[in-house]
Amino acid sequence: MRERDIENYLRQQVKNLKGIAYKFESPGNAGVPDRIVLLPGGRMQFIELKAPGKKPTPLQLSQHRKINKVGFSVLVIDSKEGVDEFITSLAGE
Repeated sequence: MRERDIENYLRQQVKNLKGIAYKFESPGNAGVPDRIVLLPGGRMQFIELKAPGKKPTPLQLSQHRKINKVGFSVLVIDSKEGVDEFITSLAGE
C-alpha cells in the first residue's frame, strides 16, 4: 500500500465526520506534517502519513518537535488501521 492510499482514506474518513483534512504546505519549512485535520467542536490534529513500516525523516522529526514545543501533537499514521484508530479515538474526546 502506498502513502497516497492511506492519505486518501484519511481524507474520506475525516469528511465522513464533517471535518476537513487540509494538505499542509509551508514554503520555507520543509518537513512539516502532511495534513492538518480540523474537526467539529474545535478539534485539530497534525497528521504525518507514511507508507506501511516507514518512519519520519530526521527533518520531519525536527518539525514535529517544534510543533510539540508550542503545545500541539503530531500523529504519525502508516496504515488504514492507524487511520481507523485515530477516528475511533475521537469518540472518546
